[in-house]
Amino acid sequence: MKKTVLITGASSGFGKEAVKLFHKNNWNVIATMRSPEKETELSALDQVLVTKLDVTDKASIQNALKAGIEKFGQIDVLVNNAGYGSFGALEAATEAEIKRQFDVNFFGLIEVTKALLPVMRQQRSGVIINVSSIGGKVTFPFSSLYHATKFAVEGLTESIQYELNPLGIRLKLLNRAAIKPSSQVVRYPFSA
Repeated sequence: MKKTVLITGASSGFGKEAVKLFHKNNWNVIATMRSPEKETELSALDQVLVTKLDVTDKASIQNALKAGIEKFGQIDVLVNNAGYGSFGALEAATEAEIKRQFDVNFFGLIEVTKALLPVMRQQRSGVIINVSSIGGKVTFPFSSLYHATKFAVEGLTESIQYELNPLGIRLKLLNRAAIKPSSQVVRYPFSA
């Protein structure tokens, strides 16, 4: 039976490339993104379900899981990839910018993981891959919010393995070596 992977943040960058790699290796792929109606390349691939999932919206998470399981029967691997970087001086960040950075990069990852855990627990198997970055190991100037979320992802992943390994669910951290600027990068101004 073909394995199935669900990938968050699959509209561009690493997420989109991961969809193509899993598809090339004969996996069923649930490619999730905030605006699936804009995606044409991945939608043309067979055995790839392109569907809406916003990690900050619990209903969209549940709907994406339901659609994926209805189409493929199970989900064997979760790739928590959705995220972005806020860069600038901490004192210049607004409360809304701080909250959004954590909601997407950390709390969203938790919500998607928690939603999928009952499925993996029932299967008594699964792999959760949390995408971090070098920013979860070392810090750089004017990146405090981004680093804080990635350090949190690292700590969470290392800790929950003790809860989930006995259930047959393995955890992996993927540390990307560089941050590539994109339209998802938010730069807040320095205060004078």
